[in-house]
Formats: sequence, structure tokens, C-alpha cells
Amino acid sequence: MPINAHPEYLAAEKEYISAQTIEEKIEKLKQMISFAPSHKGAENLRAQLKTRLKKFQEQLSKSKKQGKSSRIGIKKEDMQAIIIGKTNSGKSSLLKILTNAQPNISQNKFATTKPQIGMMNYATTSIQLIEIPAIDSEFFDKGIVYTADTVLVLINNLKELKEIEGNLKTKGKKIIVFNKLDLLDEQEKRKFNARLQSKKYNFILVSCKTKEGIEELKNKIFQSFNKLRIYTKEPGKEPLKKNPMILEPGSTVKNVSEKILKGFFKKIKQIRIWGPSSKFPGQIVGLKHKVKDLDTIEFKTR
Repeated sequence: MPINAHPEYLAAEKEYISAQTIEEKIEKLKQMISFAPSHKGAENLRAQLKTRLKKFQEQLSKSKKQGKSSRIGIKKEDMQAIIIGKTNSGKSSLLKILTNAQPNISQNKFATTKPQIGMMNYATTSIQLIEIPAIDSEFFDKGIVYTADTVLVLINNLKELKEIEGNLKTKGKKIIVFNKLDLLDEQEKRKFNARLQSKKYNFILVSCKTKEGIEELKNKIFQSFNKLRIYTKEPGKEPLKKNPMILEPGSTVKNVSEKILKGFFKKIKQIRIWGPSSKFPGQIVGLKHKVKDLDTIEFKTR
């Protein structure tokens, strides 16, 4: 402990000792340096603090590079949504509730340092959800957010939304997810709804604690993709109404066959279709026939 240390320095030192992550330690070390005594007798102390800070910054830089390289192996599924938010906003809790993932849920700041992946099963489909490090973290990856189909912006207050939007660039659709609905009374709920509606946001209020609004959120996520679910069946057998192929609106039967196997359309002898795009069940159609959501197709090959 330095002689004649300011109370601010002692407070920062105490927080530094209890810090759990590299980022927290860096933050507290910077505070300690700024509050450290400036007299000559404290020169050695300041030098030690700066050396320690440099060491942690180098560790953080190395970890960040490793974190970014780890996402190279993430295969983008037909439907992908990203969960973003500030540290301690509840991203890991939301991922756990929505998917089969078991992320580390911690009260410590910046606990998530690499993408966490889960699959959400909804409406017979599997949707890839990825929680990424906090937007105010050194590990935040703008690239994965920019290419996502849908971005879930998780907030605990309206101030956070303004801060996040200033740093958010994405091609995907945005869903504003207000967490901790269980802490609001009816008047506060009406206030939040009115504010978000006035800005014409696509939003929903949920609680990770009580799970209120979670099913509605799942539906919002699914609807955001605007994809077609196409089922297939073998001749003489019933269709399996699960794990459909996911295609873009305007797709044709040929597009379906190409998704099964490149060049598969060349082996097809007859095509029958059931569902919204057929005039009657089992209608025989050609490769140029445009499919609709929930169609079932039967291919007979040569």
C-alpha cells in the first residue's frame, strides 16, 4: 500500500483484487494508475502498475485473436440469429432458455469471451442462436453481427438501446428484447411499450426469470426469417413432418432438388406435390413449379 494513497486509489485497489476477468483487472489498474500518488517516492509503484497493465493488455490481445479465430469454425445454418447486448444484460440466460445450450451464467462482467452456440427448435425447424461477447467488450465481433439473418438486441433499459444502436451495423433484421419484465409494474410496462412503439421498433418484453414472453419471442424470431419450409416424402410412404428444408421465397421444385443433391434434378422421372402450392393433393408438377411454405414434395427417380 503506497504512503499517502488517496481513498479513490484504495477503492480501486480493492476492486482490482476482487476482479475476475482480464478486462476488469485492466479497468481497475487504469484507475489505480490515475489515482496513484504523484510524488517521487511513488515512482516505483507507478512503474509496477504500468508493467502489470501492459502484461494484462498483451494477454487480452492474445485471447481476443484466439476468440476471433474460433468463430471461423462456426457453420452458418439456414436460419441464424445473434444475441447481442451489454455485459450482464442476461444474454447467457436467454440463450439457455431458448436453446439446448448450457452457457456459463455469471454475475461477473465480460464473462463471455467467445461465441456460444445453441439450436432452438420451433415450428418443426432448427434455428441457430449465437450469443456473442458483450458489445462493450474487447471480444465483441462486429463481423458475425453484420452477416447474421436476425439480431436480438437484449436491453434492460432504454439508455442501453441508444448506446447499442450507435455501434450496431447489420444486414439482418433487428428484434429489440427488453429483459427483466418481472421487475416492472403495469404503469412501467405501458411506458416501455409506448416508447418503443413510437419509434416503430420490432420489440418484445420478456423475463428470463419467469419466462414470460419467451414463447412469443420464439415466434418473432421464426417469423423474422421469412423462409419456406419444404418437406419431402418417399413414394408410398408418409412424409416426415420435421426437419424441413429451408428455402427462400420464390424457390422452385428444381431449387428443392438441388438442395437435396447437386444435379439431382437430372435423375427425376416424376414430381408430385401436396400443400398450399398444389391445385389438388398429389398434383404432378414440373421443375419450374414455385413452391410455398409447408409444401410436401415426392420425387420419383429413373
